[in-house]
Amino acid sequence: MPVRLCLRAIPRVMIALAAVALIATLFAGQSFAQSRQSPAPNPPAAAPAAPAPGSDNTNPNGDPFGQNLTLAAKTIVYVKGTGTWDKAFETITGAFKKIDAYLDKEGLKANGMPMTIFTATDDTGFDFQAAIPIAEAPKNPPRGDMAVGQSPEGTALKFVHRGSYDDLDNTYEAITNYLDDKKLEAKDMFIEEYVTDPVKAEPGKLVINVYVLIKPPTERG
Repeated sequence: MPVRLCLRAIPRVMIALAAVALIATLFAGQSFAQSRQSPAPNPPAAAPAAPAPGSDNTNPNGDPFGQNLTLAAKTIVYVKGTGTWDKAFETITGAFKKIDAYLDKEGLKANGMPMTIFTATDDTGFDFQAAIPIAEAPKNPPRGDMAVGQSPEGTALKFVHRGSYDDLDNTYEAITNYLDDKKLEAKDMFIEEYVTDPVKAEPGKLVINVYVLIKPPTERG
């Protein structure tokens, strides 16, 4: 309706509008009283937020950092040896190449990710077992510095490293700080599990799970 027709119609409907306004006011008052007697339902609770990257359980990439779990023993083919820290990556990948050659020769397939089990360490070097899991012990077991055995089992903490092998020093420093903060004592053994193949992956794009086996309270000094 044009504005001018509205203005002209006001004198004729003034009484009717006043009556309607009075009725509307009465209903509005009644509705307001009812609303005060019946409170509105509570809004639904918000969903819990996901842990922020970099919290106690994750690193800045959102990967596990200090995840508590239990390792199960696996059948492994491993090469036992020693190495120095300045040539650690070359030593470990060389051992994996030996295992790969043996598996190919015997027609065996890996049943899990390759790992290095560090059995002793000092400032200059380490003792290790470079291992690849298999489904069952081979009929023709390896000889020499290669053997069949079982991977470690027990309570452990999982940490994830991304980057080059040289940068692992920074990750291990963070792990040490984490254990100190939590007042946890590690066993004299830890495991590196290679999500990316250390032989074939780009050196700067490695993804490595580090498992630190934790002493139970009864074994702590």
